[in-house]
Amino acid sequence: MINRLKKIGFASKLILSMSLLSISCAKSESTSIDPGLVLPNHGIEEVTLQKNMPFPMGAAVNVSLLKSNANYRNLVIKEFNSVTAENAMKFASIHPAKDTYTWSDADYVVDFAVANGKRVHGHTLNWYKSLPDWVNNFQGSTADWENLLKTHIQTVVGHFKGKVTSWDVVNEAVNEDGTLRNSIWVQKLGPDYIGRAFQYAHEADPNALLFYNDYGHEFGPTKRTAILNLVTSLKNKGIPIDGIGIQMHTRVTQTDANLTAAITTAAATGLKIHISEIDISLNPDNVQSMTYTTALGDQQAAKYKTIVQAYKTIPKSQQYGITQWNVTDADSWIPSNYNRPDWPLPFDAQYQRKAAYQAILDAVK
Repeated sequence: MINRLKKIGFASKLILSMSLLSISCAKSESTSIDPGLVLPNHGIEEVTLQKNMPFPMGAAVNVSLLKSNANYRNLVIKEFNSVTAENAMKFASIHPAKDTYTWSDADYVVDFAVANGKRVHGHTLNWYKSLPDWVNNFQGSTADWENLLKTHIQTVVGHFKGKVTSWDVVNEAVNEDGTLRNSIWVQKLGPDYIGRAFQYAHEADPNALLFYNDYGHEFGPTKRTAILNLVTSLKNKGIPIDGIGIQMHTRVTQTDANLTAAITTAAATGLKIHISEIDISLNPDNVQSMTYTTALGDQQAAKYKTIVQAYKTIPKSQQYGITQWNVTDADSWIPSNYNRPDWPLPFDAQYQRKAAYQAILDAVK
């Protein structure tokens, strides 16, 4: 009997030892697992941008990829809590003929966002680009042009009332030299059309937050000052403007001082600040033979960190969030637009996190 108990005791110890060994192996293996993966029943908290950043993190989304590419769609669902339609809400997409509105793509983005608990930022009600032929060729009086502007803005904003939280009302109205861009809107309606565009949007949805959106704040003081003068003049006139969109299509060679000044000077207006279209080019000189390296990735990460650190310092009530322009390097507009290799986003073409991803998280610690 005693011998049997000894045998049972030995067997129990052996089983216990094997169990401990197996747990120990599992722990050592788990250190090599991507921290973004959820390990069942281990209580390890998943790290994502939307969960771990103190302000909204967004991405501009391509509708066809959202529909057709599960990796793309799942990454948006997992990482971001705000979405912008990359192209689906632009004038030519949504209003291709005078009496025709095509809502399907824009509705798809909004429905996707609502279904997944994400905020929608609308882009854009007025721009000098992406206009349909019927607008470029429109013949009419000043009153006819005013009606065209008002009808477009109020129809679009009205369609999404209560679903789209905020809008880029006017996009890129300022030239690099600080002058007002001589767009078709300025030619037909004069510079004061900008303020009226905001008023029309506000009338259509009084609860929507309204932004002026532009690039080049970080180029230097010339364009930056002109943008800030424009938004300040709108604010001083009582125009319903809530925020400034700093696009931040920038490059790894831009100075930290300029990147920081772009954010802090805009915040000094007291308006909400949305870094609305961020990407950081690694190949601004269009070197066709360039390849991605760890060193380049680290340089890019440092610039993302600088930007996020500067953004974190502005008052919490002014932090509308940071939105990257598309989701991964594979989807970015930069390589095709400039016909060059480039890797401007925090996710690579295989949907994996780059050094820039961790730098964004580190910047708010």
